[in-house]
Amino acid sequence: MRVNRILLSSALIVVALVLQVSVLARLHLPGAVPDLLLLTVLGLALVYGHVGGALVGFGAGLLADLAPPADHAAGRYALVLCVIGYLAGLAKPENGRLKSATGPMVVVVAAAIGTTLLYAGVGALVGDTAARHVGLPSLLFTAALYDLLLAPFVVPGIMALARRADNDPLAEAGSAAKSADISSGWLSSGTGLKIGGQRGGLGSLKTKARTRTARVGRIKGVKRL
Repeated sequence: MRVNRILLSSALIVVALVLQVSVLARLHLPGAVPDLLLLTVLGLALVYGHVGGALVGFGAGLLADLAPPADHAAGRYALVLCVIGYLAGLAKPENGRLKSATGPMVVVVAAAIGTTLLYAGVGALVGDTAARHVGLPSLLFTAALYDLLLAPFVVPGIMALARRADNDPLAEAGSAAKSADISSGWLSSGTGLKIGGQRGGLGSLKTKARTRTARVGRIKGVKRL
């Protein structure tokens, strides 16, 4: 990954983790806790692709595993977010631009459900049965609902920051091409000249002006005689 990607991803992940632990976790909402860290990983994965999403997800999950008040085995959430970041990166649009919000919302719901299932599955392998006592269906529903409600305020901003920090050449090339098309259309419609043949067009106008002037001179000379 590039240096600017690493710096931006690290800063966003730290901020998201601090807000999740200090604010969202203390709201005591029924069921799951809104996963701001997951939404941050999804926003970065939709810009960086599957490889970048996997790396960002692993780093974010490992930081969440080590940060207090984590009460599970280290590496558990890192594995889950690594897989989710990889899969979310596969949904990255080919041209780098999203045509509608339907795709990202589907990705958020699928990621919220998949994260809960993977976390509970990995926990069952290591002997953690907390998900069974809380109720897995309730966790799935509330996790998808909370993340879906929070996503419009997080994911678009994360994607915009990632593109700006990455100096997205597609956006610059697209805007430059669009402005060139507009300018060429404006000039061609306003002057009746083609951009590629401006020199030839100006030369023909000068020739026509000289011909008209010579004709006027001849007509005046005839009248004087």
